[in-house]
Amino acid sequence: MAEEKKDKKGTRGARVEKTTVQKKPREKREYKKEGERKSNIKKTKNSEEVFKKPNIKVIPLGGLHEIGKNITVFEYEDEIVVVDCGLSFPEDDMLGVDLVIPDITYLVKNKEKIKGIVITHGHEDHIGGIPYFLKQINVPLYATKLAAGLITNKLEEHKIVRSTKMHIVSQGETIRLGKKFKIEFIRSSHSIPDSVMLGITTPAGTILHTGDFKVDYTPIDGQLMDFSRIAELGNKGILALMSDSTNAERKGFTMSESSVGDVLDKLFLNCTKRIVVATFASNVHRIQQIVNSAVKYGRKIAVCGRSMINIITTATELGYIKCPENVFIDIDMIGSYTDDQLVIITTGSQGEPMSALTRMAAGDHRKVKITPNDLIIISATPIPGNEKYISKVIDDLMQLGSEVVYSALADIHVSGHACQEEQKLILALAKPKYFIPVHGEYRQLRAHSETAQVMGIDSDNILMLTNGRVLELNEKEARFTGSVPSGRVLVDGLGVGDVGNIVLRDRQHLAQDGLIVIVLTMDSQTGEVVAGPDVISRGFVYVREAENLMDDVKSVVRHEISKCEQRGVRDWATIKSTVKENLRDYLFIKTKRNPMIIPIIMEV
Repeated sequence: MAEEKKDKKGTRGARVEKTTVQKKPREKREYKKEGERKSNIKKTKNSEEVFKKPNIKVIPLGGLHEIGKNITVFEYEDEIVVVDCGLSFPEDDMLGVDLVIPDITYLVKNKEKIKGIVITHGHEDHIGGIPYFLKQINVPLYATKLAAGLITNKLEEHKIVRSTKMHIVSQGETIRLGKKFKIEFIRSSHSIPDSVMLGITTPAGTILHTGDFKVDYTPIDGQLMDFSRIAELGNKGILALMSDSTNAERKGFTMSESSVGDVLDKLFLNCTKRIVVATFASNVHRIQQIVNSAVKYGRKIAVCGRSMINIITTATELGYIKCPENVFIDIDMIGSYTDDQLVIITTGSQGEPMSALTRMAAGDHRKVKITPNDLIIISATPIPGNEKYISKVIDDLMQLGSEVVYSALADIHVSGHACQEEQKLILALAKPKYFIPVHGEYRQLRAHSETAQVMGIDSDNILMLTNGRVLELNEKEARFTGSVPSGRVLVDGLGVGDVGNIVLRDRQHLAQDGLIVIVLTMDSQTGEVVAGPDVISRGFVYVREAENLMDDVKSVVRHEISKCEQRGVRDWATIKSTVKENLRDYLFIKTKRNPMIIPIIMEV
C-alpha cells in the first residue's frame, strides 16, 4: 500500500511538474492566438478589406466567346498595360462592312493611365486594330522585330507612323512600364516567327499570358519555346495563367510545322506542272518551307495578293524568310519561264470572294490564267463558316482542268495552336493558382477549363471571363467586380463606327426586299399635289414588267394624300408616315414582299 501511495504521489508530482513547465508556453500560445485574432479581424472586417492589399484587374475587351479582335487590359491602381489589339472579319450579315475592331471606350476614358501597349505576335487578330487604337490613344508600343515591321506597314497606310513611339524588344528581354508593371517577353512557338508569351509582374503577383502558341519541338527557325523560363516562373509562383484555347477540343498534339515541308517536297518532286500554292499570308514559316522546296527544285517564285506581297517583303527584309537572291520574280515575268520553272504563292486559301485564288478560279485574274498544266496546293484548312467558299473555288479550279491538292487529300497544313497535351504541358510547368482560358469561343474555353481540372487546378480557381467583365485577383481571392463598355466597332471604308445596328438592319432590309422611292411635289400654301407621285423601284420588281403594279402604287399614294387633305393635315412628317404605312400594307398583300419605302415630298 505504501509503495502504491508513493507511486500515486510520484505520478501526481509529475503531473504538477508538467503543468508548471507548460504554463509559460501556453501563455505564449494564447498571446500568439490573440495576435492572430486581431490580425484576422483586420483582414476580414469586410470583404473590401482583402482588396486593400495588392490586387490586379484583368479586363478583356475582345477575344472571348469569339475568334479575333484580341485585346486585354491589365490595370493596377492608377496604371494600365494593354496586351494586343486585333481585328476580326465581318460575319455574313454585316453587309458592306470591311473590318470589325474592339470597342476601346474604357481605354479612351482612362488614357492618362495607359503606360503602353504590348504585342504577342504579328497576326491580324492581334495587331489589325492598332492603327485605329493609336489614332485615339497615342501611347508607346512594344513588339518584337517582325511584329513591329508588320505594324509599321499598317501605320504607314494610315499615315501615323511618325507620331507613333515604337519600341522593338527581343525574346527574353524584360521591360518596366510605369512603376508597377514589369513585362518579360518569353520565347514561344507559333506559325509566325518572333512570337512571345508575356510574364506580367505586379505587386499583386505574376500573370503568364501565353499569346497564341503550340509546342513545336522541331520549329522551322530552330527557336524552341523557352520551357525552362516558364518552369522557373512556375516555381517562383504564378498567380494566374491566361492560355490560348483555340484547339482545346482536340486531343493529342499538334503536328510540327516541319512535317508540312516533307509533304511539299513530295509534291514538288518530279512535278512538271506549274505549282500554285495558296496559304495564309501571315504564316511565315509555311512560306519559308514553300521557298525551300522551290529553291531545291530550281523554281522561281512569283507572289499574288497584296497582303502576301507585303508580308513576304517585310519578312525577307528583316531576315525571317531566307532564300538566295533572284528567287523571287515579278508576277509580270511569269511568261518568261516554262511551267516547270515556276511557283506562284497566292492569297485565297479561305476562298475569300476578292482574293487572288478566287479570281484565278473564276478566270478573272489579269495576270494568271489557270490551265490543265497547273498543280494547285491549298495549304490551309477551312475556318468554320468558309467551307462553302473553298468548295466552290476547288470545283471551279477543277473545271478549268487543274489538279488540286487540299487538306482532305494530303497533310499540307498543320495548326499553329496547341492541342490538349501541349496545353497540359504549359499547365504543368506554370503551376498557376488561377487559370483563365482565353482566345476562343465558349465551347473551346470550356474544354480548356476541363483540361485544367484534369491537371489538378481547383474548379473554384478556374475563371471564365467574358468581354467587358472586370476580374480582380490577388493571392487571397479572385472575384468579378463589375463591367466596362465592350463590343464591336464596324469599319466600312474610311468610316469607323458610323455603321451601327440600325444601318446594318437597313442594309439587310434593302438586300432582302429592295427599295421603293415615292417622289411628289406639293404646294406649301394649299397642300395640293402639284406634280407626281413618281415611283422609283430598285431591287423590288423590274418596273417595265410591272407597270400595272406601279400604277396601283401611284393610285394608293394619291388616295392617301387625298384623305390627308380632307382631314386638313398639312404636316409633311404625318403625310409621309401615312403614305408609308398604307403602301407597305398594300404591297405586302399584293406581293408578299416588304420593300423599304422612302416617301420624298418637295414643296413649291
